[in-house]
Amino acid sequence: MFPFKKVPPGDEYKALVADVNAETNDVNPLTPAQKPLPPGMPPKFDLTTGNITANLLRLAWPVIVSSSLNMLGPTIDVIWVGKLGSVAVAGVGVAGIAVQLLMSSMMGLVMGMRALIARAIGAGNDAEANRVVKQSLMLGALLSFFMAAVGVIFADVFLRLLGLAEDVVAVGAVYLQVIFASSIVMMVRFAMEGSLQAAGDTLRPMYITIIYRAVHIVLCPFLVFGWWIFPEMGIVGAAVTNLIAQLVGLILITRLLLTGRTRLSLEFKNFNFDWGLIWRIVRIGIPSSVMGIQMGLGAFVLIKFLTPFGTTAVAAHTIWSRLDMFLMMPLMGLGMAAGVLAGQNLGAKKPERAVKSAWRAVIIGEGLMLMWVVIIFFGAEWIIRLFNSEPELVEIGAKFLRIAAIGYLIFSLPAVLQNSISGAGDTVPPMILSVAGTWLVQIPLAYFLSQVDSFGVYGLRWAIVISSYLIAVLFLIYFLRGRWKTKRV
Repeated sequence: MFPFKKVPPGDEYKALVADVNAETNDVNPLTPAQKPLPPGMPPKFDLTTGNITANLLRLAWPVIVSSSLNMLGPTIDVIWVGKLGSVAVAGVGVAGIAVQLLMSSMMGLVMGMRALIARAIGAGNDAEANRVVKQSLMLGALLSFFMAAVGVIFADVFLRLLGLAEDVVAVGAVYLQVIFASSIVMMVRFAMEGSLQAAGDTLRPMYITIIYRAVHIVLCPFLVFGWWIFPEMGIVGAAVTNLIAQLVGLILITRLLLTGRTRLSLEFKNFNFDWGLIWRIVRIGIPSSVMGIQMGLGAFVLIKFLTPFGTTAVAAHTIWSRLDMFLMMPLMGLGMAAGVLAGQNLGAKKPERAVKSAWRAVIIGEGLMLMWVVIIFFGAEWIIRLFNSEPELVEIGAKFLRIAAIGYLIFSLPAVLQNSISGAGDTVPPMILSVAGTWLVQIPLAYFLSQVDSFGVYGLRWAIVISSYLIAVLFLIYFLRGRWKTKRV
């Protein structure tokens, strides 16, 4: 039946197995970690075997670094723009919430892509993973082009809906228009990065992130203040710097995918729409997009509640939101790693490893957040002064941080479990829990507490903390029920 080769005595069985694999490709197939590597590609790891904690950390730490650096971009903008005054901080900060809304809508597409890639890689089907990447990039480019056009045209309308002072709208709208115009570059780069992470390659995306974020850090003050030969662009300079940095990142990660030195291989030929596969990506991704969008809209409503307390309160909230996103990045990195492990292990028919991965990530995340809670309680004023030293802003901002720290004690639970469940392709329940927590608890409670004299402006912060604890309990209950482990994608 199979052509035998001449081999030394005793090796006949090995030769037979090799010939069977070559002829049928389905008897004792090579695991992904055993398949030949393209020239120059670093070793691959089979994430469905071996030590779970080691696999988790191997995936997570580069993602934590990458995610933290990605969120560092807006924080850098606020730090430099903060030198221009509280109006500039408020304008850029509120515009940043709109950017967060944009990125949240993109996240749904990337989540659907990640879930399918992780399942395909876990099953050893690299060709399917490559097909998912191509379809995701085409769909993402089209969607981001549409969102960019809408954002550029209606930027000032978005900000005026919040009831902000006209000077805040004026500076925020210009910043926001440039950011929306660069959203196509941001989306494609973000999708490429997510595809590599889902395939288990988190190290090289981290190197690329370090490079383009370094460009951002160095270039930003030159364009904001007009240092050396550069024009003084103010707030617009911060947005232009972000666009330049994102372009650098896109060029580097595209080159990486085109060289064939990764598990995924991008080619510019055969870019045809596969509507069946696109529907699978969208079906998984829409709930994640809805979840992100409604959280962004909830942030807008909170700003609406906050504006009657004055521009200083809005600026303090802006600083908190930047720090909050930065502090959450380790949790999101751990959650993303747990989600990749969940997807790949479910693809390999090993659900028990998916569960263990999530719990290991929760424990590590709790340790990290406890460290941040201690730092915030003892150094809140010093942290706020990094952005702006106006006494009233420091006082309000420090109280915001200390209230938020109470919520940070349990943040690893919903952050990790949500990503693990979504990474398995079960995205509808996280959407429902998130929507309920935001609109049935957080928003009504924020409005009520902000009207109570004993809470005032701090009532919004307490509403966020209370809703966070409720959402954590709901995610824990659903995760323990285990229905996500049987989700078919």
